[in-house]
Amino acid sequence: MKKTIMFQGTASDVGKSTLTAAVSRILIQEGYHVAPFKSQNMALNSYVTKKGGEIGRAQAVQAEAAKVEATIDMNPILLKPKEDTTSQVIIHGQVKKNMTAKEYFSKQQVGLQAVKDSLARLKNEYQVVVLEGAGSPAEVNLRDYDMVNMKIAKLAQAPVILVADIDRGGVFASIIGTLELLNEAEQERIKGIIINKFRGAVKRLQSGIDYIEEETGIPILGIIPYISDYNLPEEDSIPSYKQGSKDYQLDIVVVKLPHISNFTDFDALAQEFETRVRYVDLKKELGSPDLIILPGSKNTIEDLEYLYQTGGAKRIIEQVEAGVPVVGICGGYQMLGNVIYDPSGIETDQGEIKGLGLLDIKTTLLTDKVTNQIAARVKEDSLFNSQQEVLTGYEIHVGETKLGPTANHLFEITERSRREVQILDGTYSRSGLVWGTYIHGLFDNDQFRRDFINQLRVKKGLSSIAKNTLSVKQEREKAYNQLADVVREHLDMELLYQVIDIN
Repeated sequence: MKKTIMFQGTASDVGKSTLTAAVSRILIQEGYHVAPFKSQNMALNSYVTKKGGEIGRAQAVQAEAAKVEATIDMNPILLKPKEDTTSQVIIHGQVKKNMTAKEYFSKQQVGLQAVKDSLARLKNEYQVVVLEGAGSPAEVNLRDYDMVNMKIAKLAQAPVILVADIDRGGVFASIIGTLELLNEAEQERIKGIIINKFRGAVKRLQSGIDYIEEETGIPILGIIPYISDYNLPEEDSIPSYKQGSKDYQLDIVVVKLPHISNFTDFDALAQEFETRVRYVDLKKELGSPDLIILPGSKNTIEDLEYLYQTGGAKRIIEQVEAGVPVVGICGGYQMLGNVIYDPSGIETDQGEIKGLGLLDIKTTLLTDKVTNQIAARVKEDSLFNSQQEVLTGYEIHVGETKLGPTANHLFEITERSRREVQILDGTYSRSGLVWGTYIHGLFDNDQFRRDFINQLRVKKGLSSIAKNTLSVKQEREKAYNQLADVVREHLDMELLYQVIDIN
């Protein structure tokens, strides 16, 4: 039995990724072996597989929902925007080159072959493949270049469920408009419609539901309520301005860089007791944070220039002088150093840029990208007391960072992409207020995160909180099951199974 189902949307951000994860979890609860698939993803939030391939973060989340290992075949093409017209093209987990849209479209057959190969492997290995489209299938100007919607549905022989977002308004017009812009064969492939993010009494929608079903002949499979607190990573939208506890004692600011990437690094912090996380553009007032985090960036030098131009760099330095801790992750780590060299012109023609000077390090940008899942330990006699915990995370960077005479390493990487290694990573300032690392996902390590939060609490005169009261993995499992329960309750599951052609 090899079955497929595909979720496409009337627009971006209607809930396709979430429904793909939910239905994947439902199907494995029914005993099926399931894989998610998105042929082409454009996102700055990425994930590194165990073999070192880079894919969209959303497909890693969906794989976790399906309780399978994320692989490069689940997202064969990843586009990481660098500028308005240029993206880094990643095929089967490996960087190919930076391309304009025109150049990328001219090489479409290369990407399409990668998609075909990946889809064939997944269909051979799994009982059900749950596919996700992107944006809308009704973008008539992009039909000839389609690599992610109806062309892929046809390739996979997948029935399509159209997802519409009622929360943004105009849901019935968006459904009818989308269908009107599809050709007859594409319309026939759509077997059901889901109205997502609804707030209120369903009976108020009944006349609209009746109209859609009578006008199109396509059944409404369900009305999914708006879910605001399921605690799963966002695909590519920065979380709301404030996350976390309303009754907060710790206030954490993540700097909202123009090219911010991998901001899912901080989701676990927002779930901690009495902790708030804010995403702040440093053009605005910072308030009185207890911690500032400089996150990863897809264009580190340009974002560092932005900090200088807006006064953000000055504000960060002033906060450190006032005793506020600052942490840098990946690109943010590089920014905290003395200088960033770019001899190959990867990000700038200037050759180098002065860093914030808060860490005694110098970074050189290199052409080869480092992508690994890693295991690491906190070095003895460093800032933290978590030496016994094996830390896990991942690296995605193009820089080589060397320490100056006043710096000491913070972590020792012991495993890279399943290979034993001994590599030193990260550093901290003499005062201990500033530290940085290349390790993404660091705060998903429960003991390390709790030790760090308690350091901040004690510094502020607050009592420590008990260890291991929050497990990120357990919380995500809980979230997947809760999401599946909500979708089960509000979908016509019998009709969905008929569409997929399973019992």
